[in-house]
Amino acid sequence: MTVIVIGYDDAGHVTDAVRSALGQGAAVTEVIAVDDCSTDGSGALLDDLAAGEPRLRVVHRATNSGGCGTPRNDGIALASSAYVMFLDSDDVLPPGAVDALLGAAEKHDAAVAAGLCVRRELPSGHEVPWHPELYARAAVVGHPAHRRRLVQDTLCVNKLYRTDFLRTHDIRFPDGRFVYEDFVFTARVLAAGPRMALVPAPVYVWHVRRGAEKLSLSLDRAGIDNWRARIDAHRTAVDILLDASQKRLARAARAHFLDHSLRMYARELDLRGPEYRAEWWAVTRAYLAGFDAADFEAAPAPGRVVGRLVRAVDAPRDLPRVKEFAARPARLLPPYAYAPDGTPAWSAELPQVPLDHLLHRPMDVLPVAVDGELRPSARGTRLTLRMHELYGRVADAGPRSMDVELVDRRSGTVVQRRTAAVTALPDPSAPEQWEATVLLDLSALGRSGTWDIRLRLHFADGSHRDTTAHAVRRPGLLRRVAVPSRRHLVLLAQPYATHSGALALRTAPGLRGVVSVMRRRAARLLH
Repeated sequence: MTVIVIGYDDAGHVTDAVRSALGQGAAVTEVIAVDDCSTDGSGALLDDLAAGEPRLRVVHRATNSGGCGTPRNDGIALASSAYVMFLDSDDVLPPGAVDALLGAAEKHDAAVAAGLCVRRELPSGHEVPWHPELYARAAVVGHPAHRRRLVQDTLCVNKLYRTDFLRTHDIRFPDGRFVYEDFVFTARVLAAGPRMALVPAPVYVWHVRRGAEKLSLSLDRAGIDNWRARIDAHRTAVDILLDASQKRLARAARAHFLDHSLRMYARELDLRGPEYRAEWWAVTRAYLAGFDAADFEAAPAPGRVVGRLVRAVDAPRDLPRVKEFAARPARLLPPYAYAPDGTPAWSAELPQVPLDHLLHRPMDVLPVAVDGELRPSARGTRLTLRMHELYGRVADAGPRSMDVELVDRRSGTVVQRRTAAVTALPDPSAPEQWEATVLLDLSALGRSGTWDIRLRLHFADGSHRDTTAHAVRRPGLLRRVAVPSRRHLVLLAQPYATHSGALALRTAPGLRGVVSVMRRRAARLLH
């Protein structure tokens, strides 16, 4: 087994990555560390490490390649083991990863073995599994077309590959500065039709450092070039699958683009300037013009609807509503319009963007909209939730109650739970609405932090819907408030809207927290 580690100017992390590979045990007979012409001393650190470790081979590139593909290709060319695996310099392999993958590959005579990747947010340490449904249980897939969801896992690093399989099919990464090179490499792997073994265990830890001074190529989404690169990589991947006569995999890849990439970037449009938005819309519209009706029908409803909206108009529109509908879970804000034939539509002006699926989809996936108002005060913190009717579906189901959870974003732990009955609001001049109110105890929160608000809506027909609340933006609601605290004397609480428009909360307890917040605010004003 050869582990190929690549890095550029990552002296702070590269030795941890290499040690995590060497620490996998005797199955790793070789670690090839490719230093992509670093200028921060990374190469010297690797040389020092190799002086005491015969399994480590360091390769120094004479020029920087500009991306991740070329150094990985260098490693493939030099690998002397039967299997290879890839590791980025700022990530790590968890203990037992290689044994799990190698054991599955050999047991099932698989050319590729894949396992669970865990995204670890730093510095919080909060972990989120990447496509856990693919790796819920051990499985052997005779051909990728038999499990089309495999196109959703575009990562190359949570997989082990038989070296002769890569060389026989000439599977390599795009060279040079090519963002999202994983998309292309993974498409080439799937197009070759390997037998695959899936492992229900964590085999890769992906460190996500959003606060880093220099973001990774894929996380740096502020410029339109990133979106263009993502579309180019996705188009190339789909073409590879089509050229290999893997039409079902290509369709699944396009559906995933609508459900994942399109929704993710659409949620961020209100963070960008008008020039970016206009160009994003034009670029996206041009790409989606190549999708056929079946591609759209294969995608989950939110991505399908957003894609149809982009195709229907030639300039950005309804962006606040698009952001909420692209959220996870989706929220469709009013007003609710109808097409001339009486079926639900995005708006009266756009009947060609249908919402008729809302009439028959189960309640547990409907984009029910709930407005949330959080009012911290000395008398208690009141959360008022108002649920909107949705083409008659909410009234038919019969709203009964709402469960409210306050969740620590850093750990994912539920710190408070409340349940409230739902009552109908008597307003004959407006569409039906229902309201619930709960009191949260913010004084019990023990530290500075960010807290998400999650809801479960219960209905008389036995169904339920898990969702989040839309943050109402009326004047005076989303502001910082000092409230008394039993544990800390005082606590600063600020309700706010997330990037997707959901209601959330930030807190800073104690006098130290107050001083820290005021200092940060003063620094922003001075800057």
